[in-house]
Amino acid sequence: MIARYTMPEMAAVFSDVARFERYLEIELLATEAHAALGVVPGADAAACRNRAPVVDDHFVQAVSEREAITDHDVAAFVDVVQDRIGAPAGAWIHYGLTSSDVVDTAWCWMMRDACDLLIAATGELLRTLVGMAHEHRDTVMIGRTHGIHAEPTTFGAKVALWALQVERDRHRLIDARRTVAVCKLSGAVGTYSNIDPSIEQHVAAALELHPVPATQVIARDRHAQFLYACAAVGTTMELIAVELRHLQRTEVGEVQEGFKPGQKGSSAMPHKRNPIAAETISGLSRVLRGNLQAGLQDVALWHERDISHSSVERVVLPDSALLAYYVLRRMNRLLQGLQVFPQRMLANLWASHGLVFSQPVLLGLVQAGLTRDEAYRVVQENATRAWDEGRSFRELLDDDPRVTVAESVLDEAFDLARAVRHAGRGVDALDTVHSG
Repeated sequence: MIARYTMPEMAAVFSDVARFERYLEIELLATEAHAALGVVPGADAAACRNRAPVVDDHFVQAVSEREAITDHDVAAFVDVVQDRIGAPAGAWIHYGLTSSDVVDTAWCWMMRDACDLLIAATGELLRTLVGMAHEHRDTVMIGRTHGIHAEPTTFGAKVALWALQVERDRHRLIDARRTVAVCKLSGAVGTYSNIDPSIEQHVAAALELHPVPATQVIARDRHAQFLYACAAVGTTMELIAVELRHLQRTEVGEVQEGFKPGQKGSSAMPHKRNPIAAETISGLSRVLRGNLQAGLQDVALWHERDISHSSVERVVLPDSALLAYYVLRRMNRLLQGLQVFPQRMLANLWASHGLVFSQPVLLGLVQAGLTRDEAYRVVQENATRAWDEGRSFRELLDDDPRVTVAESVLDEAFDLARAVRHAGRGVDALDTVHSG
């Protein structure tokens, strides 16, 4: 992932240094478990632990140089580790293991830790959204369907629905964490032919992973579920971002991204304050969905294994974790700095001359005895005139002899408070949301 969208805490999970540190710990734990069974001399296992190399940039470079000879990254890693530990103890490193035992266990360990960061980030975003929803519980605005004025709603109701979707994303991440927090050290084709199952159990317990049956590789539907959870996060962030982009359009002007001192919206037009954060989030969500597609194609492998998945995962697993984390954090910053303009929301609501109350008027006429179709035509004709002529919808209804309902019926139909009296139910639903 390019540095622009990389946050250090998530990058640390997938760095080359961190990956080789995980490989080394898996190898050392397996060697110690072999010693407990009497397969490896205890002194040699202790020597492996005591003389294990420090994994740093120099170590990574040494593995890279060795891989240029072996053309196999895990074999190169093992060669370097064995050389640093020295004979005879070093010869026990990787005993009974196949490359996927180490690589797959490390991947699952990394994905589990990535999930922890993502779950924490969704919790932070949830707290921001819940606070906004309560703050704007009674901030009235126009609801839109097909981009056209529909009926009144509240900004709090809108934000509450975002929060409830983020909560579902959080649960998806928790489920994905449970699914990927597994390991396998069962050797070639997964039959434990050259390694005792207790070795796997020892390593799993030490790493707080769960051993699972496998072929030579852990089933890739687990990885696909992780990628889906990341893609779902991105899609929710795009849902919010697209709405904010619409609300920031000049003609709407109901919200605005924060604009810090010294910031420039355009290199050419000094007046511009563009929704750059929301647009960035929308774009990155496309990458996350594309990565999911690649991950789904990794599920079907030849027989007990092939490596067609390997090259894909080196890209899509870390990149998806990094991007999902980035868009969560970026969205949280966006919302914390968001400017909301309640007066503009009200002005927009009334800009359609009261047409947003057409449904309660329709219902009032039906209650007065008109058929639904007759009532619909009366309301539609007056609504069309109101829009075309820029006139008050209510006044046109008052002047229409076909509208024989009591004035109180129309008063109630045009009562804004009545229209949004239940809009807070979505905000109330947040009482069950737990962001911790």
